[in-house]
Amino acid sequence: MQFRSVLRLVALSSLLALAACASGPRIASQSDPGADFSRYRSFAFYTPLALEQNGYTTITSNRIRAAVRAQMEARGYVFDETDPDLWVNLNAYLQDKTRVTTMPEVDYDYYYSYRARGYFAVPYWRDRTDVRQYTEGTLNVDLVDARRKQLVWEGIAVGTVGRADAQRRGEQIDTAVAAIFAAYPHRVAATH
Repeated sequence: MQFRSVLRLVALSSLLALAACASGPRIASQSDPGADFSRYRSFAFYTPLALEQNGYTTITSNRIRAAVRAQMEARGYVFDETDPDLWVNLNAYLQDKTRVTTMPEVDYDYYYSYRARGYFAVPYWRDRTDVRQYTEGTLNVDLVDARRKQLVWEGIAVGTVGRADAQRRGEQIDTAVAAIFAAYPHRVAATH
């Protein structure tokens, strides 16, 4: 019975360690405490999107736009380009970063002692420094009250971006947008 308890503990620890390694983007959000989210029922994309500063759409900006539209519609909002309650603005940028970590580690050298006529291990400490370069991506989703022209909610995802094929990149965008909207607690109220 004791062996099974130890085995379960080891298995649980392994699962928790794996879950900690498989982290997604860091998510942050904030909302305007004075905004009345119950009155918002429709949305449209702001023109031009901050994401499309050069005046044209890209494959990535279209994928982000589609993912955001799917999340808004899943929460009951209706897409209405003529008279929306909310404007959705999107922005994304990449930044090259460097991470430097230093860890102390112990090693041993062996010395010959003439008195004891043998070798002895003597520990010594040193620092191991690792340098890692990576690209960090940030995706912002802003919801703006169209009548007041005021930001009412902002969701941000920040994470490491790597090289990926088109399908994998699309899945990462969908995952990041879903994670952002998981922090958006509002849904369109049902009307009778």
